[in-house]
Amino acid sequence: MKIGKVSLWGVGILTLISLLSSCNQTEIESTKTTSLVEKVYPLLDTENSRWFFFSSANRPFGMVNLSPDTETNGAWGSGYRHKVDTVRGFSHIHAWQMSGLSVMPVSTSLEKNKELFTDFYSSFSHETERITPGYHYLELDKQKIAVELTSTKRVGFHKYVFPEANVEKRAVLFNLNAQLGPCEISDGHLTKDGNMELSGSFVMQPTFRRPKPLTTYFKVKLNTPIASIERDVESKNYLLHLNKSDEPVLMKVAISYTSVENANLNMEEELPHWQFEQVVKDSQAEWEGMLSRIKVEGGSETDQRRFYTDLWHALQGRRIISDVNGAYPDNTKENFRVGQLPVDVGGKPKFNHYNSDSFWGAQWTINTLWGLVYPEIMEEFSHSLMQYYKDGGLVPRGPSGGNYTYVMTGASSTPFIVSAIQKNLVNDNLDTIFSALKKNHMLGGIMGKAGYEHRTDIGGGLSYYLKDGYVPNPLPEGKFGIHLDGSGQTLEYAYQDYTLAQLAKKLGKEEENKYFMARCKNYKNVFNKDEGWMGPRDVSGKWREDFDAYDYENGFVESNAAQSTWFVPHDLTGLSDLMGGKEKAVEKLNEQFEKAEELNFTSGSSHESELHPEYRRIPINLGNQPSIQTPFVFNKLGRPDLTQYWSRTVVKKAFSGLAPDTGYNGDEDQGLMGSLNVLYKIGLFQMNGGTEENPEYQIGSPIFDKITIQLNSKYYPGGQFVIIANDNSDNHLYSDTPSFNDSILSDFTIKHQDIINGGELILHMTENPN
Repeated sequence: MKIGKVSLWGVGILTLISLLSSCNQTEIESTKTTSLVEKVYPLLDTENSRWFFFSSANRPFGMVNLSPDTETNGAWGSGYRHKVDTVRGFSHIHAWQMSGLSVMPVSTSLEKNKELFTDFYSSFSHETERITPGYHYLELDKQKIAVELTSTKRVGFHKYVFPEANVEKRAVLFNLNAQLGPCEISDGHLTKDGNMELSGSFVMQPTFRRPKPLTTYFKVKLNTPIASIERDVESKNYLLHLNKSDEPVLMKVAISYTSVENANLNMEEELPHWQFEQVVKDSQAEWEGMLSRIKVEGGSETDQRRFYTDLWHALQGRRIISDVNGAYPDNTKENFRVGQLPVDVGGKPKFNHYNSDSFWGAQWTINTLWGLVYPEIMEEFSHSLMQYYKDGGLVPRGPSGGNYTYVMTGASSTPFIVSAIQKNLVNDNLDTIFSALKKNHMLGGIMGKAGYEHRTDIGGGLSYYLKDGYVPNPLPEGKFGIHLDGSGQTLEYAYQDYTLAQLAKKLGKEEENKYFMARCKNYKNVFNKDEGWMGPRDVSGKWREDFDAYDYENGFVESNAAQSTWFVPHDLTGLSDLMGGKEKAVEKLNEQFEKAEELNFTSGSSHESELHPEYRRIPINLGNQPSIQTPFVFNKLGRPDLTQYWSRTVVKKAFSGLAPDTGYNGDEDQGLMGSLNVLYKIGLFQMNGGTEENPEYQIGSPIFDKITIQLNSKYYPGGQFVIIANDNSDNHLYSDTPSFNDSILSDFTIKHQDIINGGELILHMTENPN
């Protein structure tokens, strides 16, 4: 196929990363590479992905997440889906409840221009597609156009090579009025600002989850003159006709949620030049720097590729919404306003502001990974969450479009911020932060809201929790929001109360510490001793008749009773006492793992499969957050050998694949499950989410021989933390008593302060348990 001039860089990078998208697993095993970026496999789980899951031509947490869309209808099953061979456009925004700015290069003809507004889709082949972090290449079969994509944080950069026969017919379609992923795009406008410049805006209409509209502004610059702009009356979309040239078309597209002027400023600051190849190199260098914070040695080549793909996903999904000057959209009150982040003495914003899915489950995932390996990210997100409090009066649990969504349940941001404080990442205004978090735990706070309960605060059942010590199921008032699963909500609230009590203790607030420590025992009120499980009970205190511990969402959020019974990370000793002691608790949980192994520990291969009649009854589901801590529960109950066995077995059977049809066997949830995979594989975990003083890490069974974590010197003094697993292999998955800097760790735990001071954690792996 002759598609015109392709840059030497394009040819070079296609050769460099050719194995990343089209190779099979055998080829992956036999190919040795040195760059960590090259090890990432972006196509992982793309047969099951949702709108914001897939990434290619983007930076870590970038406002722009530029990639092709093969499905565009709905939040689920949309975006880039590997089995669909048709490109419907290249969108710049793939975020939680946000989408927009889809463009498509096309070749025009006078007699068929009208058809291009509705008939612009094109097939493509994975055989010629090439993807690596920061770069995407594919060829549009319909009109033989080669497309290359890259970006900065806030600017998408396109490169189009048209076939030689069509250099007089070059055009770009701007699809500014249509359904795009999770939301409808409307009121799109495009204006010609000069011979090679345009600007415009569009509105993301509200969704069920994001209740207010959001206007997005953009600035476009091209390297070739604009011949004319054509607007279709019916679709209200725009066709940009370009002058004749045999040179590749370069197009820079900057976005902003505040103004066209700030979109232009984003471009001027981040991408003032036209060196496409340099932007690709810069993007890959940024990704390399992030991935190289953890160096692994040993394991198979596939193990390493999957590990760095997991780590890559841990830095995805959650997106910057502030401009380079700190302007950001504030939609938290009745009227929209443009907010301004605090700036340093040089006028630079002190942190970025973020759009994010829920922190539901963050205590066992990004709390630990970000807090140890990327402390600067955890600090930024903490400040961003507090900015929402300053603007709207509540700390959010999953903001979108500068507004609250009330996604999921509880006060899931509390453990995240408390963990950041306990790790000394956030040190200022702690009394204010405590007051903000406490507000969420009281009537009128976010804990009183069920999922997406925008206008009331009844569905959370908090009044009952405060009065009776549990949330009844069903809720007497009826349905308000979703996820009205009283016993599951009770367990979440109790744990989150414990974490707030730890902050009160740190700040010397004795009365608040006592109050929230008393509340954190409320989990006992939903433990049915006759059944031996957590269970649903109504407002009168009566346990549900014909109770079935394996019935999905029967009083438990996105889980069953068997899975959620172990959601007591702050008091597993107390839980085991309710079960008759640690030995009986271990026996019970071990039986659950043995049964769950029959289904490879997850409810199928996607989030929606949790509703399958068989999968919904799995005793442990490690494809969703409510029970992902369970392999490390054994450690807290005095059986580290079972933590080592089951965590390794889970990794092998559920989280080792490297193909488009496998990956996280559920919802990856914007870095949560990617982070979990990383933690399982390096053998570190935090049962309490790092919320107690000098947080504790539990030691598992790393799959690699050596793991070197480069500590951020701005936050931690130790240089490196190294884990060495001697004699490690698939059969040698147990560890003798570990040591750290020559000190024996008989309980298989290590403290945060010890880790950040640097040193070596030594494990001697054996075939038989210690």
